[in-house]
Amino acid sequence: MRLQEQGALRADLASLPTLHPLSPFRTVISFIDKTLAIVELEARKIRHDATDLVTRAVQPTLWLLIFGQVFSAGRAIPTGNVAYIDFLAPGILAQSVLFVSIFYGIAVIWERDLGILHKFLASPTPRPALVLGKALSASIRALSQAFIIYLLALILGVKLSPNLLNIAGVLLMTILGAMFFSTLSLIIASLMKTRERFMGIGQVITMPLFFTSNAIYPMTMMPGWLQVLAHINPLSYEVDAIRTMMLVNTSSVLGLGLDFAVLILAVTIAIVVESKLYPRVIT
Repeated sequence: MRLQEQGALRADLASLPTLHPLSPFRTVISFIDKTLAIVELEARKIRHDATDLVTRAVQPTLWLLIFGQVFSAGRAIPTGNVAYIDFLAPGILAQSVLFVSIFYGIAVIWERDLGILHKFLASPTPRPALVLGKALSASIRALSQAFIIYLLALILGVKLSPNLLNIAGVLLMTILGAMFFSTLSLIIASLMKTRERFMGIGQVITMPLFFTSNAIYPMTMMPGWLQVLAHINPLSYEVDAIRTMMLVNTSSVLGLGLDFAVLILAVTIAIVVESKLYPRVIT
């Protein structure tokens, strides 16, 4: 009887369909699909409550309307043949991207406390897709900031480039900047694990990143040691690219190709690192 049962079991197993691994093309499509599913979650949050987008527009508005107008009148910062308000607008766009993205990691801590993060990690979604999806989610909020600052710049008479290719380049650099700083935020959240520590570290690094960049003054007027820091600060390359493409008749200081190469490399490294660290946030 036992032999008959074993024979029947072998027959049942033999009749099961053979599972074939996904082809490389289907693997890529599956990865993209799972990444976009994470992005969709963020889009739903914004659709249900867009007040955060409005409140985050207050700070760049104050920078442009008050700081920019005062320093334009005083002409205290040499910007060549570019009006200071024109010089400042791209820097404030990059600043807004930084401020929106650098505290994005706190969402991961909330997801852990609510038990959502455990479900993400238990799902078949690859960890790089989870991290990439969250990085792209931050870019949704950053793009809304870009729209607001473009509108303010038009009202203030900033000489914006009407070239559609340049505008697309600005949006792409905005996305890359948001992806890098949000992933950096996720790395901090994975290491700090508590909201209090995370907020403390976020506040410590935000202003140094901003003031050691070329966002509000050119590198040429910086002391030597500050120029060194500016050249290793990814925000400087983001600002340089946005300023080059956003304004009329403005040339890149660092090199537009180098700007994109640095941000793409920084995003790639950050995603790889966070893909390894991501599960640590729940331990």
